[in-house]
Amino acid sequence: MDFSSIISEDRIKQAIKDGEFDGLPGMGKPLKKDDAAHVPEDLRMAYRVLKNAGMAGDEASLKKELMTIDDLIAKCTDEDERERLIKRKTESRLRLDRLAAKTGMFSKPASAFYKDKIYKRLGRS
Repeated sequence: MDFSSIISEDRIKQAIKDGEFDGLPGMGKPLKKDDAAHVPEDLRMAYRVLKNAGMAGDEASLKKELMTIDDLIAKCTDEDERERLIKRKTESRLRLDRLAAKTGMFSKPASAFYKDKIYKRLGRS
């Protein structure tokens, strides 16, 4: 342990002893479950940055699903299957649009910059 860690620990212990942490919101309640628990530890910070920018989570899985469906449609030879995939793609697009509106996915400067590129990649103009 370095010197600053020792001082920090001592100050925290003294604050607990003096009751400075009593009455804080959420005291005695369990912490919220980490939403990045499924992500490997070395990738969690990058995941959180992407999630805060609106580029990870449910919307990311929907984008990935849309790209996969596009690939399947391109390789599909059965017309009934193609129609089912096109219907599924439309439903996924609607879910993505609702999610984007609900979360304000493209309202952040970092994501708004790429909005046109994302929609172009997903087959929109």
